[in-house]
Amino acid sequence: MPANIVLKPIGIVISRYSDPKRPSDTHEKAAIEIYPEYEEALLRIREHSHFWILSWFHLMDRRALTAAPCRLNHHLPEYGVFGLRSPARPNPIGLSLVTLDRVEGRRLYVTGLDAVDGTPVLDIKPYFEDDIIFSPRTPHIYPLNREMHRSILLKQALAHHQEECIDLLLAVRMSLIATERLGQLNSPDLYVTVEGSPCLADTIQGLSRARLANPPRFTYRPDASLGRTTWRRGGKVLIITARQLLEKGDFLALSDADILEVKERKD
Repeated sequence: MPANIVLKPIGIVISRYSDPKRPSDTHEKAAIEIYPEYEEALLRIREHSHFWILSWFHLMDRRALTAAPCRLNHHLPEYGVFGLRSPARPNPIGLSLVTLDRVEGRRLYVTGLDAVDGTPVLDIKPYFEDDIIFSPRTPHIYPLNREMHRSILLKQALAHHQEECIDLLLAVRMSLIATERLGQLNSPDLYVTVEGSPCLADTIQGLSRARLANPPRFTYRPDASLGRTTWRRGGKVLIITARQLLEKGDFLALSDADILEVKERKD
C-alpha cells in the first residue's frame, strides 16, 4: 500500500459564498471551472442531468473524528464523522449531488453544490439509476429551524416529482406537519394514505419513501377533492385536509391553519 496518495484537482469551484460555516443553501447556484488539460473529459457531458461532485474541503479541520450536525440543529448529539456528511474529517472529501443547468466551454453551471468559492474539485461522476435506494435506513437528523426543514423537503420533493406544481407544495406542507408530530417519514411503522391528485400522491410517496409492498406502507385513492393525507404511527392518527385551492405563492406565505385542517386521534 502506498504511503502517500497524490490527488490532482481537475477544476475549481466558482461561488458567491466564501464562508464554509454559512447555512447550507439547497438551491445554491455555482459553477465548476474545469482546467484546460481535462477539457476532453467533458465530451458528451450534456447527456446527463445530475452529477456527483467530489471536492476537497481545504478549509476544514482534518483532526476531527466526531461532529454534531450543527448547521441543521445545534441540539442534536455528536456522531462519528463516518456517520455524517460533516465537512471536517480526516480526509475532507466533499460529496454533492448537483443538477447540471448548462455548459459553457470548460465551465459547468450547477445547482446544489455544497462548496465555497475556490474549493478544489477532485472528480465528477454522473448519477446513474443504480444509485437510488428508495427506502434507506437513516438516523432522524432533523433541522431545528422550520423554514430550513421545509426547504429540505421541497428540494427532495422536486428531485422526486420533477415539477413545482400546486400539489407538490401542498404535499411539502403536509409532510412537514407529519414529521413534526409523528417523527421521521421514512420510519418502517409509519403508514400513509393519500386521497387526491396523482401529483399529491407521487410527492407524498417520494417524501415518505413509503412503498406499496414489502412492506406496504402507502395507499392511494384517486379523488377529485383538494387533497387529504392520513398518517398512522404507534396508535396515533393524523389527518391533514386542504381547505381551499390556492396559488403557488400562497402555499409558502400562508400559515398552516390558513391552508390546512389538521386533526389528531387515537387509532
